[in-house]
Amino acid sequence: MSTPAEAPVVIVGGAMGGLRAAEALRRAGYTGGVKVVGQELHAPYNRPPLSKDVLSTVVTHEAVAFPERAATADVDWVRGVSATDADLEARTVTTDDGEVHPWKALVIATGLRARRLALPELPGRQAIRTLDDAIALRAQLTDVARIVVLGSGFLGCEVAATARKLGCDVTIVSPSDLPIVRPLGRLVAGEIQRRHEAKGVRFRLGRTVEHLDGEDRLTAVALDDGERIEADVLVEAIGSDCNSEWLAGTPLDLTDGIRADAAMRAVSTDGMAHDDVYVVGDIARFPNLMFDDVPRRVEHWNIPTDTGKRAGAVLASWLANDGSFADAVAQPFTPMPSFWSNQFELALQAYGLPSLADEDGIRLLDGELSGDAIVGYYRGDRLVGVVGLGMKAALLPYRATIAG
Repeated sequence: MSTPAEAPVVIVGGAMGGLRAAEALRRAGYTGGVKVVGQELHAPYNRPPLSKDVLSTVVTHEAVAFPERAATADVDWVRGVSATDADLEARTVTTDDGEVHPWKALVIATGLRARRLALPELPGRQAIRTLDDAIALRAQLTDVARIVVLGSGFLGCEVAATARKLGCDVTIVSPSDLPIVRPLGRLVAGEIQRRHEAKGVRFRLGRTVEHLDGEDRLTAVALDDGERIEADVLVEAIGSDCNSEWLAGTPLDLTDGIRADAAMRAVSTDGMAHDDVYVVGDIARFPNLMFDDVPRRVEHWNIPTDTGKRAGAVLASWLANDGSFADAVAQPFTPMPSFWSNQFELALQAYGLPSLADEDGIRLLDGELSGDAIVGYYRGDRLVGVVGLGMKAALLPYRATIAG
């Protein structure tokens, strides 16, 4: 076994965050070994389109794959394995095939997995997190299919819109009283529901799925109020869980993901930042001083890229041992959260963290809510988020205001 000094940088997680960290290491001049260990067999790909435009066509890896860059051609990809244990003192990661991977530095990019119902497995139950999930779901979205979507967040509403456009009979079931209400607030949430209903999507709000009917495959779902909805497919879009169990034996702070500082260094429960361990992507809970110093997980599409770049640059400075590390750590890191959603004809674009707004801080800034509009989200007098229903170009001045 190689010693830590001879060992590569090991990145655990082979999706976008891990890829961007590897690219950033090379961009910053690190020429040593880099190994990426990941559960999926596919090369890194873009996840957000899986529930949007890609799901409405033939789902393939080529449609969503990231381009390969020459700078990372020598990266060692170990696919189809999952990390089961990490030892920060010995600097090793163990995977489920029994292999022990020594490292000189560790990048944690294991991300999230789809949360599932505590119900028996039955053909017709479907998650939508990975490429394989999307391929399996797309095969079932026929014009005679009866689809129940459990969950009314962005993912659930996007899948519902795509399925409805393909001719499916669609019902959204959700314990929330409005769709996408937590991130967008009641003003926009009510308009999202109106637009879906105008396209024939039915809602069962304040409800959840309690039982599944069927033997060889799903035939119906039973709700907690006794209603029974005939269904060929149940799409479970009820949120995500952090893939952090493999780190349970370490001193890292695993409260809601993995805590990191603004340099993306992993932080222990005693507050100590590890110069040789970094966290990127959806699993990272880090402070963004654009808003405040509270560490938060942010599941927006640009965060794996921004945190991967940040971690790779800081880590490369530490590995270089040339006196630049302190300056690299001190460099401000204030990534602008951004996300988009396509639902029927609606093209929604957002910047900032609308969920931080005061309950009475949501205001129509431009346009008409029933058509194209811009909605602002305020915490006190400070604009912390903006959402455009259409009007994409007009959002940019508001983006600059959020950035300060």
